[in-house]
Amino acid sequence: MQNVLEIQQLSKSYRSVKAIKNLSIQIEQGQAYGLLGPNGSGKTTTLSILTGILRQDTGSYNWFNETPSPKQRAQIGSLIETPHFYPYLNLEKNLRIICTIKNIGYEDIDRVLRETRLYDRRKSRFRTLSLGMKQRLGIAAALLGDPAVLVLDEPTNGLDPEGIAEVRETIIEQVEQGKTLILASHILSEVEKICSHVAILKNGDLLAAGSVKEILTEDEVVEF
Repeated sequence: MQNVLEIQQLSKSYRSVKAIKNLSIQIEQGQAYGLLGPNGSGKTTTLSILTGILRQDTGSYNWFNETPSPKQRAQIGSLIETPHFYPYLNLEKNLRIICTIKNIGYEDIDRVLRETRLYDRRKSRFRTLSLGMKQRLGIAAALLGDPAVLVLDEPTNGLDPEGIAEVRETIIEQVEQGKTLILASHILSEVEKICSHVAILKNGDLLAAGSVKEILTEDEVVEF
């Protein structure tokens, strides 16, 4: 199977704080790969580097066996931390703005709204949505242009059980359609239910990496 992402000795510091330390992992096409760890473990920093928001101090990463470029990032849909939309605009108009930024035709909006079960609310203003719906709209924005890779940072954070179930179902459906998923979470059960592979991070260090079945079903319990 072809590697979608290769990370080699990636490091990033904020003054005296080392957010990630010599991180090296490989993610294959079609995998649902989880970055699991407590707050401050380096998950968001890693995803921010991989999506071009931050620059690493040392190390490198390659998408699709090539040096990162704007052309490659068009194949990556991402939702890092909380989604930001205009509260007074409806869902369609908010997504039209994203389409303009991404240079994507508006005809893709109906598809992503249907896939995230928001089509019936397409004329509703963003501020009227539940937290779960707002999060799903963030995923819908990430899906515009039908990217090959979906990068999600704590997509169920702060949601009630119903919202968690709705977001999880949406993510699993994308994986089943063949998308490669990179999911950061501090919730063990979330990674177990969604991901096939996992890397466990703590204080910027990689503690373990491999298949979920091998890493998370061992006799030894990892407690954060």
